[in-house]
Amino acid sequence: TERVPVWIMRQAGRYLPEYHTIRSKSDFFSICRTPRLACEITLQPLRRFATLDACIIFSDILVVPQSMGMEVEMVKGRGPVFPEPLVEPSDLDKLNFTPDVDQTLGYVFDALNLTRATIDGQVP
Repeated sequence: TERVPVWIMRQAGRYLPEYHTIRSKSDFFSICRTPRLACEITLQPLRRFATLDACIIFSDILVVPQSMGMEVEMVKGRGPVFPEPLVEPSDLDKLNFTPDVDQTLGYVFDALNLTRATIDGQVP
């Protein structure tokens, strides 16, 4: 390849002032659940660093347990918190192991589609 491969962790974009402007108006998971905001944050590093040749959708792995019925809170200065963590094997009975993915995670697909349309083939 003519470029040295570089992996920038998704969190790397969270230092950008553009991100902080959006984040100051919405909580973390609301941004994840709002395709327009997730798309905007996804594109911020790409706009700022013209040599980037890919983008990574703004989301979080913790949307999966949320889709299964777990509450997850993002606590400032602490990070993700499960108010009712799974402690005993019987706690698994509280989870929905077959959530309607379109209903519970459709916003991720919407963010992906919006981002793909917005970048219009500029990067993968």
